[in-house]
Amino acid sequence: MFREMRRKRQQLSEKEAAAVLERGTSGVLAVLGDGGYPYAVPLSYVYQDGKIYFHCAGSGHKLDGIRNCDKVSFCVIDQDEVHPEKYTTYFRSVIAFGKARILEEDEKRKAILLLTEKYCPKQREDWGKAIEREWKPLCMVEIQVEHMTGKQAIEMVK
Repeated sequence: MFREMRRKRQQLSEKEAAAVLERGTSGVLAVLGDGGYPYAVPLSYVYQDGKIYFHCAGSGHKLDGIRNCDKVSFCVIDQDEVHPEKYTTYFRSVIAFGKARILEEDEKRKAILLLTEKYCPKQREDWGKAIEREWKPLCMVEIQVEHMTGKQAIEMVK
């Protein structure tokens, strides 16, 4: 179902690809948008145990796309160094494919705590108030990663 990478020497191992997702702070979610056009949107996320979590408003283009087709992709660029003298870029990126679902009320708390831990670790004492203030309109989405590939510039291959 998923294509194999052509340039195998540049392929990241599954462990290396997971590490890219774990340390990344933003990625681009792609869904099937209006009229069959792709809709890609950058967002903050957290990756844990083969799942990507993000929050959003309870309505909008990305949620409409997920409701219409749960198959999504998510791309994270880990490194992007332009080397003009060599006419190349030293890059490392990962693309994850999976199925997205909107979390139920009882599942939201775990996911928002993972996000909060990643982005606001020093404000731990304020988490409860901040989460409660935004709880009602908060929508959390989980992507169960079914396949991921990572690739890096040939110059970075060891």
